[in-house]
Amino acid sequence: MKYSEEISNKLNELLIKNYDAEKGYLNAIENVDSDKLKMYFKRRASERSEFAKELRTEILQYGEIPEDSGSFKGTMHRNWTSLKATFSSNNEEMVLEEAINGEEASLEEYNELLKERNMPPSIDSLLLKHKTAIQSAINTEKVHEELVS
Repeated sequence: MKYSEEISNKLNELLIKNYDAEKGYLNAIENVDSDKLKMYFKRRASERSEFAKELRTEILQYGEIPEDSGSFKGTMHRNWTSLKATFSSNNEEMVLEEAINGEEASLEEYNELLKERNMPPSIDSLLLKHKTAIQSAINTEKVHEELVS
């Protein structure tokens, strides 16, 4: 496998995760009543959409084809979250818990990729920027969770 294809494959994996995260946040909006949480989730979805655009651009710069949708696993998780929210006594807490779990999984993916030493500095910088924003989202979601529990 050539170098550009290897990098693009790894970035495509992150791209799919970002599509899933964006859709997850849009789904979360439908499962909470608080206008503040709705706005927060909308901002997170927009941020993940921007991450996806940035990753797509990087993949295209390497002459490869970016993925154009999320994963089946992500779709199943969103359906499960919606079902759980339907039967939960505290939708907002449950939705925030799921958001935290999803972001922590994303953070792990970014950390794994950042451990690799074969990435160009521009990609390392982009991944570090995304990772920092994801960590910030986790911290904020934990505060929101404390407030609604």
